[in-house]
Amino acid sequence: MDLTVTAMVLFAALLHAGWNAIYKGRGSGLATGVIITIGMGGTSALALPFFPLPDPASWGFLAASIALHIFYRIFLAASYRYGDLGQIYPISRGMGPLLVTIISFFWLGEHLPGQVVLGILVVIIGITSLAFRGTTISVFHTARPVLLAIGTGIFIAGYTITDGLGARLAGTPHGYIIWLMAIDALIFVPLIGYLRRDKIRAFTARDWLIGLACGVMALIAYWLFVWAMTLAPIAPAAALRETSVIFAALIGAIFLKEPLGRWRITAAVVVTIGVVLMRL
Repeated sequence: MDLTVTAMVLFAALLHAGWNAIYKGRGSGLATGVIITIGMGGTSALALPFFPLPDPASWGFLAASIALHIFYRIFLAASYRYGDLGQIYPISRGMGPLLVTIISFFWLGEHLPGQVVLGILVVIIGITSLAFRGTTISVFHTARPVLLAIGTGIFIAGYTITDGLGARLAGTPHGYIIWLMAIDALIFVPLIGYLRRDKIRAFTARDWLIGLACGVMALIAYWLFVWAMTLAPIAPAAALRETSVIFAALIGAIFLKEPLGRWRITAAVVVTIGVVLMRL
């Protein structure tokens, strides 16, 4: 990937980590997710007149992506209900690029240079290592959250591949992502909003403002990422995006006063090495 695409994906990863850190701090699970989706979908709806309709060749991918995104959110919320954020997040985010790399090679025929493949693997190792604490594999104390996190990662890989291909066929990656988020909100918000209506009613004006701001951040982050996948191979872009896990750890340490520790610092160094390998 060239420097511009690398910078786009890293900035998208930083934004992703930022809104996830805020999401974590606010709590309320899917109820907060509804407000964030309103922010994403509302902003997208306002932007619709300024972007062309995606080519019909991409509509099937767009529909599949909406379904995958909805199941992703449901699995993610279930994972956090039973597991730790510090373990669930790295497993799910690390599983995504691993599966994307495998699918890209065997199904999409993306043949990457050896050092890029090595860089992807190093990034994945660095990300998933954050799921381990100390010298024990504490993440496997219970199977349910691990299986849910793996399921979440499968859906991440699914919508990553789907949107990478769909945006390329759309003729306009910008129009694709805007229409995707607008339609997604029309389906997700009424459905989950009704199921979580009691929690949503209890939200304050401050909760709404923060949630809507997170939605705008999430839209920009995913917009940049999907755009990058039209300019570079999907697999390294997907792996690079998951550096958001490292950004999240740093944000947690600086702003949320969470312990950073030698293990997370080592993981950050490993991911940095992987990024350098992909850029060579």
